Amino acid sequence: MTPKLHLVYGGELIDPQKTEFIDYSKIDVIGMYPNYATAFAAWKEAAQRTVDNAHMRYFIAHLHRLEDETTEDSALPA
Repeated sequence: MTPKLHLVYGGELIDPQKTEFIDYSKIDVIGMYPNYATAFAAWKEAAQRTVDNAHMRYFIAHLHRLEDETTEDSALPA
């Protein structure tokens, strides 16, 4: 089975209700993971480290959706 890559990243947001970072040069890249379960574990650990700062937010990006050129959901041109 082909790994389904996931990227875990985060940083401090301008507004906790939105997803715009204060400083894009300071985005915290946690890492890339071969499946959602390990990405979720890394996301949870990062999120718990920063739980006291309401403006810090971490995300999981489903990179496998970007690289699958055989589906219509792919963001890459054929």
